Amino acid sequence: MPFATTFLAMPPLTFHLIPHTHWDREWYLPEAAFRARLVAMVDDLVDRLERDTGFRSFLLDGQTILLEDYLRVRPDRAAKLRALIEAGRLQTGPWYVLADEQIPSGEALVRNLLLGRADAERLGGRSDVLYSPDAFGHPAVWPDLAREFGIAHGVLWRGLGGERGQEHDLYRWRGPAGGAVGLYHLPPQGYEVGSALAVDPNRLAAAWRQIRRPLVARAAGEHVAVFLGADHHWAQPDIGRLRDRLALLEPEHEVRVSRLDEFCRAAFSSARALPILEGELRWSYGYTWTLQGVHATRAHLKRRNSEAEVRLERIVEPLAAMAGAREEIDCRPHLAAAWRTLLENQFHDSICGSATDVVAEAMACRFAEVEAMAGEIRRRAFHHLVGHSPDRARDESASAHPSLVLWNPGARTRAGVTIAELSFFRRDVLVGPPGTRRPRHGSGYRPFSLRTGAGDVLPVQVLGRRITQRRLDADRHYPDQDEVDLVRVAVRAPAVAGLGFTRLDPAPAQRAPSGGVGVRGGALSNALLQASLAPGGALRLVDRRTGERFVDLLRLESGGDVGDTYTWCPPPADRIRRSESPPRTRVLARGPLVGVIEGRSALSAGRGVGRRGAGQVSARLVVRLHDDSPLVHCQLLIDNQAADHRLRLRLPLGLGGSPIVTGTQFGTMLRHPVDTIDLVRYPDERPVTTAPAHRFAAAACGRRGLAVLAPGFFEIEWTETGDLMVTVLRAVGQLSRGDLPTRPGHAGWPEPTPLAQCLGVHQLHLALVPIVEDDLRRGDVLPRLWEDAFLPVAAEWLPDAPLALPEDAIELEGEGLVLSAIKPAEESSGIVLRCYNPTGAHVSGKWRFGVTRQRASLVRADERGPIPVPLLERGRCLPFEAPPGAWVTHHIG
Repeated sequence: MPFATTFLAMPPLTFHLIPHTHWDREWYLPEAAFRARLVAMVDDLVDRLERDTGFRSFLLDGQTILLEDYLRVRPDRAAKLRALIEAGRLQTGPWYVLADEQIPSGEALVRNLLLGRADAERLGGRSDVLYSPDAFGHPAVWPDLAREFGIAHGVLWRGLGGERGQEHDLYRWRGPAGGAVGLYHLPPQGYEVGSALAVDPNRLAAAWRQIRRPLVARAAGEHVAVFLGADHHWAQPDIGRLRDRLALLEPEHEVRVSRLDEFCRAAFSSARALPILEGELRWSYGYTWTLQGVHATRAHLKRRNSEAEVRLERIVEPLAAMAGAREEIDCRPHLAAAWRTLLENQFHDSICGSATDVVAEAMACRFAEVEAMAGEIRRRAFHHLVGHSPDRARDESASAHPSLVLWNPGARTRAGVTIAELSFFRRDVLVGPPGTRRPRHGSGYRPFSLRTGAGDVLPVQVLGRRITQRRLDADRHYPDQDEVDLVRVAVRAPAVAGLGFTRLDPAPAQRAPSGGVGVRGGALSNALLQASLAPGGALRLVDRRTGERFVDLLRLESGGDVGDTYTWCPPPADRIRRSESPPRTRVLARGPLVGVIEGRSALSAGRGVGRRGAGQVSARLVVRLHDDSPLVHCQLLIDNQAADHRLRLRLPLGLGGSPIVTGTQFGTMLRHPVDTIDLVRYPDERPVTTAPAHRFAAAACGRRGLAVLAPGFFEIEWTETGDLMVTVLRAVGQLSRGDLPTRPGHAGWPEPTPLAQCLGVHQLHLALVPIVEDDLRRGDVLPRLWEDAFLPVAAEWLPDAPLALPEDAIELEGEGLVLSAIKPAEESSGIVLRCYNPTGAHVSGKWRFGVTRQRASLVRADERGPIPVPLLERGRCLPFEAPPGAWVTHHIG
């Protein structure tokens, strides 16, 4: 029976059938297995699109990596793909991979879209809809990403729905930087809503009736999207006949096969007075699973991802950009390869840890690849910039004089205590068959100082010394292997301009360094702080500027976790265990420039491995303090020998009732404790009390406050009593369980994941810093402290001198502005500079350069839409305006 007789009062509707597949590149199977299935699916798809004109278009999941994978096996079909994409029959992009969108950095999301655009355009054209069908929530900057890439519409599922005012399918979502996107929200069934529709008329009417009513009820206008597809599904057998059959059921309405962008344009052009969304989207508990428990699953891989992001964004790209500006070396192909490899790990099931162990092992291999590529790009760019030639060093080794080169990765002048490693030759290590060669011998380490170019002598504090081997690689020689004394020292470095270089030469030791760091009675102190270790390995901290005291910081505690890789689930009558062992403290360095103490602790946790009873966790906390620095550097080494538990660090800040500020992509977010949750209201999934954070989490009231800094992404919880919880790891043993009270039903295919128990040694780098409430109002205070903690002035010991250090420098001025990127331009020569304004005020900023620049343009984050802007001061100053929340991107040449 046609449906029109039932809905006579309804205005004419247009049903848009959108054929697609959602393709998890790796999940419960490894990437190689899914790639084999992908090739067969795309082979069939291409053949059907070519011969069936009624099959108008197909959405290939919004990520170009699928075509990259396909063409790796079927390069002969590149021309066919291009013809289909150019004709609009096959839609690809705009993403390179469908990443989790809350864990990667903001710049990683930008690189994802840059690579996706490049691939899509190379193959015939990009889909201009920001498609995120399965990410586990979405960051507040999502609309800003869309605007910065010229995208007007978006589609998503999780993170929105189920609350009052969220009953319809169309919204206008605004970002903190002013971007706005027309957002289509998928129905509760998600992108699989139409997967059960069949051409068979005996089954079609009943299946259509089941999905039609809720789709029409949600529609904000006369256009209704019907997604036809599901995970790893091939295209439906006969799209044209399906459309015709549905048209017979809808004689008063139109049924058409549409591209996703066609539907979005039609739906939003006719929609009026849409609801406005702002902020992140992480709450869909009354609508569909949100799965926020993934933020701490396989946490060590997330930390490794953050470290790789920092290395690429803030070390490798700036060096490559500056080297490329001198037209000496083009690192862009190598950078693209490194980013592609890293982004493969940011696919949502991969970086979230909700995949099998074989996927986690593949991720570890990719991280190792990224680290190796990043190291090689950095080495080559750095050597070109400072004039170091390993070949010359080999040829002229007898006359070479080593030097220590300092480089400042921050865009502001910095000085202070720097830690460096220097090597002193002991003897040759001969490699190859025995012959007439005789190894050279050297004197090794002798006490030394360092001398600036102005002749100032800088005494050093020796922090450690060991005999090891060093290899010098060169382009035209075999590597030179030496036995050396490796000496780790602290030195009070001179001021180094932003992105600038300076050199220190070794000199005879003359005197001991002076400084204010000391250790007395096990307490480590400088003029600003005092730090000591308490029973259980906790940290006591005194802010000597304000008199504020913090006790019991970083105490480890463990609670049971019988959940799976998606969802945290405490066992019945769970017991929280805390480290309570007597203090075992040792002094590793007494100052005067750097002081270091360590403490060891242990606690019972979870389930024992291979035996009954509780497991064990042992910890080593190394605390480091620099002269004249407010930062407390903390290195935590955890040996986890316990299963089925969640390990966290507790920091009681004494700030109950205050919100906490967390870093996010391109800004900050104010978070409050999650109120008591009505479990009756959310029977299908218990909302989490944890939240994502990037780089820092900080709370302050008046003069009392503390910030926790981390290299990148981490999971936190902020309690009503003012305790900050930082998750170290979740130890779970199943990909998915169907019997969880916190989430009844399987979220994935059941599979054992013993590696997700995270047994063994894990390392965390954190920094603590006392702050005051005013520090939270300025947008650049916490990012600058983060830079000082994790991007200090770098020091590299080079075996040859003299060196020709560049005169270039890049500095950012403007109170509140935060450096985000300094990178080579994607499609032309020159350097791209990006900063953002996380404050609520308008900021006037300036870029300053050490050498003359010839031209400058204001561009979007996609590096297009150039607007020429003037350079001042003979090409060494670029002024600009940054509205509240804005990203500001320039291209200079």
